[in-house]
Amino acid sequence: MSHPTRVLICEDEPLARETLRDFIAEHAQLLLVGEASDGAQALKLIRALQPELVFMDIQMPEITGLEVVRQLDVVPPLIFTTAYDQHAVTAFELNAVDYLLKPFTPERFGAAVRRALQEAAPSQDRLQAAQQAQQAMSADAPLTRILVRDRGRIFPVAVADIEHLRSDLKYTQITANGASYLVRMALAELEARLDPQRFLRVHRNAIVNLDFVHSMKPDEQSQLKILMRDGTELLANREASKQLRDWSI
Repeated sequence: MSHPTRVLICEDEPLARETLRDFIAEHAQLLLVGEASDGAQALKLIRALQPELVFMDIQMPEITGLEVVRQLDVVPPLIFTTAYDQHAVTAFELNAVDYLLKPFTPERFGAAVRRALQEAAPSQDRLQAAQQAQQAMSADAPLTRILVRDRGRIFPVAVADIEHLRSDLKYTQITANGASYLVRMALAELEARLDPQRFLRVHRNAIVNLDFVHSMKPDEQSQLKILMRDGTELLANREASKQLRDWSI
């Protein structure tokens, strides 16, 4: 009979650690070998205990989960845990075994564990994947997809399909494929990861995908009125209007 998979919890929230601890105890094929409450401790315990599966929170004190992965020479199988959709995007890009969006159910936990136990990639392959992921997560690497939540489901949307993005104080509304989704992520944070050859911030609260612009015309103040293919109208500020004029042939 094979030995249980040795598991490490890296999570700064006591309640989340307790939940993971209880769920792990329900799976005979898992053996909890340690817990870390911050990134520095997570790095130390992963190196010392060499777990075969790690539940890793992305946002932790001292060192983030992403920085922990970056500093590891040998990366164990990872299931990321996160409370926010934008961190689910990161986990998706990192090629983790799976991610759990808090709060998660025992069923969702079980599905992630089954996927992890079926995962047989050598640790060196994981290191290479993590290195590639760190490159993908650099500021110079545009996003290729983003995970959105809709009516209890989470699914990827190709960034190339995003038509425009608009924000208020707390959320950014993403419009793609004729539908709109709200994500708890600042417009500026998204802007830093979008391809500047395709996306342009036309004013403080809006970014457009130039591939989905139907037409533009100046108003009385010589600022460009932008008509999107879906019928949305946006007014570009003076800076964006000048940039669009400079780009025109």
